[in-house]
Amino acid sequence: MGDVGIKVALNPVPRAGGDGRGGVETRDVGSTARTDAGGGQTFRPEAGGVELAFIVENGDEQAIDVVLRPKQWEDYIGQEQVKKNLRVIIDAAKMRGEAVDHLLLYGQAGLGKTTLARLIAKELGGTIKTTSGPAIEKVGDLAAILSNLEEGEILFIDEAHRLNKMIEEVLYPAMESRKLHIVIGKGTGARTISLDLPPFTLLAATTRVNLLSAPLRSRFGATFKLEYYSEENIKEIIERSAKILGMDVTEEGARILAKASRYTPRVANRILRRARDYMEVHEEKKIDETVAKEVLDFLDIDSLGLESHDRNLLRAMVEKFGGGPVGIKTLAAVLNEDGPTLEEVYEPYLMKLGFIKRTPTGRVIGESARKHLGLPPDKLV
Repeated sequence: MGDVGIKVALNPVPRAGGDGRGGVETRDVGSTARTDAGGGQTFRPEAGGVELAFIVENGDEQAIDVVLRPKQWEDYIGQEQVKKNLRVIIDAAKMRGEAVDHLLLYGQAGLGKTTLARLIAKELGGTIKTTSGPAIEKVGDLAAILSNLEEGEILFIDEAHRLNKMIEEVLYPAMESRKLHIVIGKGTGARTISLDLPPFTLLAATTRVNLLSAPLRSRFGATFKLEYYSEENIKEIIERSAKILGMDVTEEGARILAKASRYTPRVANRILRRARDYMEVHEEKKIDETVAKEVLDFLDIDSLGLESHDRNLLRAMVEKFGGGPVGIKTLAAVLNEDGPTLEEVYEPYLMKLGFIKRTPTGRVIGESARKHLGLPPDKLV
């Protein structure tokens, strides 16, 4: 059995990088170091002074994104109920000296699932190994990851809804009884061996929780939905990020950017980085009300955060279909998009605003959308 264990351990694990194969990134969240998944440059996002200034001034987008992420539990703004419940789970596990139960985080993209996973690992004082559903292509990939886990480690799988069913079936016993079942050989000579796994925590994140199989969902000890942030929370995030980047932003400037950030931290930080570019090119000293509006005009983002593709979708519904109802496939064909993109990228925010409503017969446009676009009620463009 020892030889078999070696074969499993040496099974190559794809690594994230330029080859596009995806893979596993290991991070000791107790330290300040971060090594990129390709094995190259090391960033120290918690460091200050010259090191932080170098990252910001050189404009490395990936590095800046890391710098802006909260590094301490108390720095994570928003999602208060989720944090409160997680705090109890984490503290109870630490008091018992046990691994935290497996956890599932779901919600729209950009709401902080990955950041929260890293903070959970840091609170537990352990190492987090990060991979994604698309990166685990074969059972052997997952076996290699699981067999190399150490006691107390956290395995974070992003985009968990993209795990195939064979991978899920390997996860079931690993999550439930800490067993890794491996099939050796083929045909009539095939046999199954079981390897014991150390206590570990699986943290999974997804934007499509409905696509996870019921057996997989049932094996998580707790499931948390991350909601859209309040406008006030987004404003706080913008002010925090601006301070880190050495930008001067007034309260009204921050509020205008927050209102256009789709209640999403990732969008807020993206807009702020582009505002930083605008300020440098136009030699602006601070983001006040005027500059904030100029930045949004420059980015072709309106006051509610709608971009050109959002407006095109809404106008198509009015111009082509009289406001609906219209099926998602028909709408996707008119916009030259695929259905999943409309459902996952465009619709959630538009539905939150009440600009689109789903009905049994298709999508219909809300009167508030007509008003926002400057269209009279029940009148085509």
